[in-house]
Amino acid sequence: MRVERVSYRALHVWERDRDVFFRLWKTEFASALAEPVVVLLAMGLGLGGLVGLISGQTYLQFIGAGILASYAMFSATFECTYSTFIRMEHQRTFDAIIATPVNIEDVIGGEILWATTRSLITAAAILLILTLFRLVATPWALLVLPLSVLSGFMFGSMAMFFTSIAPSITSFGYYYTLFITPMFFFGGVFFPLTNVPPFFGVIAGFFPLTPTIHLARGVMNGQFELSFIYQAAYMLALALAFFYLALWKMKQRLIK
Repeated sequence: MRVERVSYRALHVWERDRDVFFRLWKTEFASALAEPVVVLLAMGLGLGGLVGLISGQTYLQFIGAGILASYAMFSATFECTYSTFIRMEHQRTFDAIIATPVNIEDVIGGEILWATTRSLITAAAILLILTLFRLVATPWALLVLPLSVLSGFMFGSMAMFFTSIAPSITSFGYYYTLFITPMFFFGGVFFPLTNVPPFFGVIAGFFPLTPTIHLARGVMNGQFELSFIYQAAYMLALALAFFYLALWKMKQRLIK
């Protein structure tokens, strides 16, 4: 099945999702920020009292970048799994949109674009919180915002691909339990991967969240490495590959 090019009409789909978000922003924003703040305080203040400095940072500073990167991932993933599935299967929003000049590729492109925006909004809000807690040491930390755009595009595309093959909304339990949650706990959010067995470190290095956290932690500390180029390239390659796969599989599903 041929995949058409995503056109400017994808922006109309993005605008529709944006308008819905801003109608419900109080509940959406409060619930989205409550959990990362609780995790930051619980782990940073609780467990942080038992952990010494890590690479010259307090434990609270160390996990701050990891929490920012991981919850930006959660935001994009939720938008392209549960939210997209409900609009597609229960509200039949996609059927109504496709009846207009907007094609399927534009719909999916707009959905992923909105997921990318949600990732950016979440990252910006958590960065502000970290700044208020005096956990941001350098203006270079602002680079986590374009990083969150790349991350949101990557995780939104991956989530959309899974949504394209999910038979029911309950199927997302497998995606979160077997893919998202292991990355959250073993991708380097709470402990440096240099402290784990080498074999496990190699496997964790292929997790899409791992380079995201490494990049976020680096720019928030104002420390740059040549490996950042390769990690960003890896994220971009995953994003583009899954974006195309998501367009292809979603078109197959919606045409049926």
